[in-house]
Amino acid sequence: MKPTRIRPALFAIAVIATGASQAQVRPTIVPAPVTTAPPAITDAAQRAAIKPIVAKKIILVGDSTTQVGSGWGGAFCAEHVTSFVACVNLARGGRGTFDYRAEGSWDLALAEMRTPGFQHIYVLIQFGHNDQPGKPGRSTDLATEYPANLRRYVAEARAAGAIPILVTPLTRRSFKNGSLQDDLTPWAEAVIKVARETDTPLLDLHATSVAAVQAMGARSAIDLAETPPPPEVLAAAETGTTIAAPKTTAAPAPTSTETLDTPQGHPTIVFDYTHLGPKGARLFASQVAAGLAKVVPELRRDLIR
Repeated sequence: MKPTRIRPALFAIAVIATGASQAQVRPTIVPAPVTTAPPAITDAAQRAAIKPIVAKKIILVGDSTTQVGSGWGGAFCAEHVTSFVACVNLARGGRGTFDYRAEGSWDLALAEMRTPGFQHIYVLIQFGHNDQPGKPGRSTDLATEYPANLRRYVAEARAAGAIPILVTPLTRRSFKNGSLQDDLTPWAEAVIKVARETDTPLLDLHATSVAAVQAMGARSAIDLAETPPPPEVLAAAETGTTIAAPKTTAAPAPTSTETLDTPQGHPTIVFDYTHLGPKGARLFASQVAAGLAKVVPELRRDLIR
């Protein structure tokens, strides 16, 4: 059999077609023109009219119900202040009015209060959960030490040039027969009394959080936690009574020597009736923003609903 011969004309057409196909896949790139001279400045009057900003700062001081991750503070700073407000969350989990100062966290807060350049610096102070009895090294006496510590925080914040705002402790979310079991009322009342005695603005988060949690009931309040509960805990909440949840934590992500250039921190995530997941954080952060706008009217234009 004789080999097939391709006519020259047909071969040329095939080459042209192949070239056209390659041209579609690899388009020609035309570089942008280079500007050699900077544009002339023609807005001198507008530049001269620029005014200095009026900057403010909000510092959060407290325990795990305020801190980033398990409290309302992260959502508050992220979603409820304008860009003219620096929002610094210095709350630390497990702290009460004594050990927050003893470990040096309050010194860091005081340093933030003395930062120059801000028209006003506000300090929101919320303690109570870890001041309660049963927490060795952290508990304080309700009648004496707890209010004395709060008064000292207020006095030192003012001496540093800041405006202190006392915040009553966020409620827990335990229920019995449909009724919220509130064990923080005495601690909230102590905060209210100190605020009255020292003429300090008061944000009553305890009252607003109690009302909200009681209104939603045991089952809906479950959804405010950091992580979903075991089935038996959820079933109990359906009846209007909460039960103790197993002391379990979410497993941390595995670490590897091959990924040391990536973030390696692992937050502790638990189910309980105290700490907050994203839904709970947003709910109570919005309450803080609303309450703050009422007790500090000059902050209203800096707070986002």
